[in-house]
Amino acid sequence: MSSASNVPRPLLPLLYLAWADGILTPAEQRLIHDRCAALDDAAPDLCKRLKAWTDPSDPPSATQYFRWVRALQTAADDIPQATARSLTELAQALATNGDLPDATARALADIEAALGVDSREVLGDLLGHRSADTPPPDAPDLPFAVEQLQAVLDGDRAEIKDRLRTLLNDPALHPDPSLPTPAYREAVLDVCKRLAAQGLGALSYPKAYGGRGDIGAFITTFAMLAYGDLSVVVKYGVQFGLFGGSLQQLGTQRHHETYLERAGTLDLPGCFAMSETGHGSNVRDLQTTARYDPSDETFILHTPHDSARKDWIGNAAAHGQLATVFAQLETEGTTYGVHAFLVPIRTADGAPAPGVRIEDCGEKMGLNGVDNGRLWFDQVRIPRANLLDRYATVHPDGSYESPIPSAGRRFFTMLSTLVGGRISVARAGLNAAKKGLTIAIRYGNTRRQFGPKDRSEVRILDYRTHQRRLLPPLATSYALHMALEDLTERFAARAAGANLSDIEATANALKAYATWHTTHTLQTAREACGGQGYLAENQIAQLKADTDVFTTFEGDNTVLMLQVAKGLLSDFQREFRDLNVLGMMRFVAGEVTTRVTEMNPIVKRATDTEHLREADMQGDALRFRERALVQSAAQRLKHRMDNGAAPFDAFVEVQDHLLTLAHAHAERVVFERFVDRIATVEDASSRSVLNTIRCLYGLHRLEAHRAWFLEKGYFEAPKSKAIRTEVNTLCGEIRPWARALTDAWQIPSGALQAPIAQ
Repeated sequence: MSSASNVPRPLLPLLYLAWADGILTPAEQRLIHDRCAALDDAAPDLCKRLKAWTDPSDPPSATQYFRWVRALQTAADDIPQATARSLTELAQALATNGDLPDATARALADIEAALGVDSREVLGDLLGHRSADTPPPDAPDLPFAVEQLQAVLDGDRAEIKDRLRTLLNDPALHPDPSLPTPAYREAVLDVCKRLAAQGLGALSYPKAYGGRGDIGAFITTFAMLAYGDLSVVVKYGVQFGLFGGSLQQLGTQRHHETYLERAGTLDLPGCFAMSETGHGSNVRDLQTTARYDPSDETFILHTPHDSARKDWIGNAAAHGQLATVFAQLETEGTTYGVHAFLVPIRTADGAPAPGVRIEDCGEKMGLNGVDNGRLWFDQVRIPRANLLDRYATVHPDGSYESPIPSAGRRFFTMLSTLVGGRISVARAGLNAAKKGLTIAIRYGNTRRQFGPKDRSEVRILDYRTHQRRLLPPLATSYALHMALEDLTERFAARAAGANLSDIEATANALKAYATWHTTHTLQTAREACGGQGYLAENQIAQLKADTDVFTTFEGDNTVLMLQVAKGLLSDFQREFRDLNVLGMMRFVAGEVTTRVTEMNPIVKRATDTEHLREADMQGDALRFRERALVQSAAQRLKHRMDNGAAPFDAFVEVQDHLLTLAHAHAERVVFERFVDRIATVEDASSRSVLNTIRCLYGLHRLEAHRAWFLEKGYFEAPKSKAIRTEVNTLCGEIRPWARALTDAWQIPSGALQAPIAQ
């Protein structure tokens, strides 16, 4: 980056403006470069230098930027404010001879106008003046500051979130979903290329391959993009997360050196070909084969029958060139289970590669900007080096070697690459729910309907039924935000090669819980907006269509929840197996103490507000529910197996119980993470409002399960009724804050274009 002394003085205002927020969006970059020729007056190489100064992948350092600012302030010291009422006029005044060529002045004026800046405000900041005729707006009558609450929600990722907010205000990042499907797909690809040019594709890759080595920043970017076009989100995730992530996590250095940087720049569009038509969730038993032939050191990829075709593969129908294909590895007459292979699927001219058949999945309910396709392989030969061999290798002679001797453990270690994807999908789904809630709450805050005779109609958010519809999902969104932020940071902080079992279990539970919340919330938001919510221009319809599949991709929610329940039962069994006599006595004593403390008549009947809002009361109830469901599920399974049922059959018979258990676990985890995060908030007003939201989330969950708690004798009827009443009271308390609570999410205005949400 050039020093301040090398920048022509008339261009200092332009560079100051371009990098004022530290981000140059694709539209801004294109505009500046389009006007470059008109600015090439000061020196023959000025256009080249200007492009270097406005390269979003190589932004100026803070030191360089402030050199420009100081140089500009120094040069402007003797310029009266009246002389420069715009940045273009300031550039004119800074010209060496006081006269800027007309072409250059017009180009600067075009750029200034297109960037949409308030020249007086910018000049006031730059030259040390503030306009006296723009007083700040009145502060809202709130018990908290929206900016402080936003800072709490943004946490340690504020920088990347603010960068994405700026980018999402750029129209260039919002393709038109009403375009014909082929054009829409190309527009989505173009947006992903723009994101890659900003350095956002390779965020999680090592620095040696163009990245930052920051998986947390990648997941946060994925989530923030969900405020915009969700086809962009999914294609971004397929290319940089699934395809690039498989190269990074399952490959070795030669794969990284050959492919990873190209994946991060989208020079190499790729696919992640795991799911099969006949074995979507059952990856262990997928049927694509990869047989090793030592005579020419190749693997032969083959689809043995139609139900073994790879299905719903993002990037396959139009753009993908290389696919990570999961197949059963066979060598020396032995099958070693599922492994990942790199298979070219298109030639340089875009035609299917020899032996590869590609079919478009066609129009979908949503996400039509993503080119989902089907893949078949007919005896396709690939080099031995195309096995992603971090966890296993096949030597030239066909001998197999793996540092993980257990086939089961090796399989689950390879599948751990999906953990980051599940966290990402959960967070993207949550942000889509936040967007829908923001639209519905803003509409409910202004739309009037009915009311007392001879008086003004009432805003619909003042009705109890409307509050009941929207404010509990608002509280759940806050709780999930905290839980998923915590999970992201735990995942990002893990040591390389660390056991991910605990994080994976939580990711499975929260992915299912969050995306079901998204589906429910968007339907509720649509209904809460009446016919306005049905209009495409108000965005909820597109959100519903695009996120509906979130409940079944990156793991079907029901299957994930059954895995969660199975893990809880395994932990429960292990806990008992490992207990000695003294430990068993302590366990029984602990259970007795719990029942004495939580189920005594005073606690069961307590109905006062202070008691009902206690985090301990709510947390104890959620923990009791989970623990009781684990015990009863274990008892039901044992009873069936004692009577001769096979373990698989017994498991199938109690699946309804297991799903209830997994939901209880997810609710308990979300609640506890919310409580833990609130405890770390330093700003007292933010902590107070978050505690009120926590009260609503916790009590609403207890209210939803009142029948179960009454059956178990954990509540008595008066307490059950008091919980319902307290939820109503909390909805009334939170209602005046509803708009501000959604404002604290800071959804970019460029992404929130619904007319009813302004």
